[in-house]
Amino acid sequence: MDITKVKTLGELKKTGYRNRSVKEEIRENLIRKLKNKEATFPGILGYEESVIPDTERALLSRHNILFLGLRGQAKTRMARQMIELLDEYVPYVTGSEINDDPYRPISKFSRDMVATQGDNTPISWLHRSERYGEKLATPDVSVADLIGDIDPIKAANLRLNFADENVIHFGIIPKSNRGIFVINEIPDLQARIQVSLFNILEEGDIQIRGFKLRMPLDMLFVFTANPEDYTNRGSIVTPLKDRIESQILTHYPRNLETALAITEQEADVHEEQKSRVVVSDIIKRLIEQVSFEARTSEYVDKKSGVSARLTIAAFENAVSAAERRAILNNEKETQVWMSDLVGIVPSITGKIELVYEGEQEGPYQVAFNLLEKSFRTQFVNYFPNPDQLKKRKADARDDNPFRPVTHWFDKGNHINLFFNTPDAEKVQQLYKVDGLHALVKKYFKHTNERETALLMEFVLHGLAAYSLISKKVVEGKIEFKDLIGSMVNLGSAGGGFGNEEDDVEGDDFN
Repeated sequence: MDITKVKTLGELKKTGYRNRSVKEEIRENLIRKLKNKEATFPGILGYEESVIPDTERALLSRHNILFLGLRGQAKTRMARQMIELLDEYVPYVTGSEINDDPYRPISKFSRDMVATQGDNTPISWLHRSERYGEKLATPDVSVADLIGDIDPIKAANLRLNFADENVIHFGIIPKSNRGIFVINEIPDLQARIQVSLFNILEEGDIQIRGFKLRMPLDMLFVFTANPEDYTNRGSIVTPLKDRIESQILTHYPRNLETALAITEQEADVHEEQKSRVVVSDIIKRLIEQVSFEARTSEYVDKKSGVSARLTIAAFENAVSAAERRAILNNEKETQVWMSDLVGIVPSITGKIELVYEGEQEGPYQVAFNLLEKSFRTQFVNYFPNPDQLKKRKADARDDNPFRPVTHWFDKGNHINLFFNTPDAEKVQQLYKVDGLHALVKKYFKHTNERETALLMEFVLHGLAAYSLISKKVVEGKIEFKDLIGSMVNLGSAGGGFGNEEDDVEGDDFN
């Protein structure tokens, strides 16, 4: 039987329908999912052994929840997914503003309806997608917004005085009755507004001006907060925090593999881009490493955090940089080259908050430094550590696999990799560097031509990151030279980087 075809209270009673509180409903549905080994929060990666078990325990305990964590840690997504733990449909009194349970109406409108019509009371059905309310806390949010207020227009239209309960205009919280209500960034609410939530959490009551209302709302409350807010903008008042039974700490991905999976899942790459642009695993890891470097950087505000949205946006920009180049060169297919990663800088600068030292460096310089550290960290996962080779004794220098490459630069040679160079020309440029191809093939014997060329370019960036050669980003290209020659030229130019109009701000890595 399709229960949603039931249209009156009398018909509902005949079906044997059992009403439950929202928290009981979520608890029972969660138990069923756990027994059936179903994913309770699908698509939430990296929380399998931490946040998700904590959340499940809180829901089994029928607790209101506070998710406490830095930005970009899926706090709101966790809350939104809880609607899947609700029943698909629940009945409510037709016309009720607050989704009154036909068995237990709490508003005057629904109480009067059931009292006068009894089993003929009309009922409607509420889908679980409609049982979710969300409010971003801001300092201008009022009690009327959340709880409600007297509506003079309604009083005039219905010809009622202000003492009549029917003139109340309910706020967003009562309208979310029998559902899940989320307040994001709760510390941003003024303290007096937070106080208005006390009774709702404690007794389920709401208070509107002079009305002595006792409306035990049936809700699950989920709050989110950023630890940064406790010092910058406000805090959760202690009595309110004390009434939130479970506080759950969220976190960033704890390893690169989880971060890669999140970006792969969340990045919005167009189908046309997927068919045109190949993205190597090494490129993905370099992009992901940027976030890890930012979270430990002395230039980045750790209290603010570095959102997972940084690498998602960076990945999309890297693909678009390669696509743009392919379009300009009329190439049907290309790959994301190392030089394309310069295109992710806008994704970095917009996603990090800098401390004073970082502001002094400038956002672009900090972004380039983070990218350079990413090259340095990942390079040793593919090739020998240049720093360890430097420490070897003099008689062991011939074993240095990078010596043929650095020697080529030491002889005054240089290479310019232009951002918009066609793939074939870039490969030719890379092959000009003596020993570069042989070095890659020594460690990666089975790579195809495209992968080999990408690794050859990676070696140049890696050697620059370890200060074995010079690397400089100027307008439209990246220059690789010998380190000593670059320093001499730098000195002779009076400390400049060449033509001022050609230099990107703060882009010399060495």
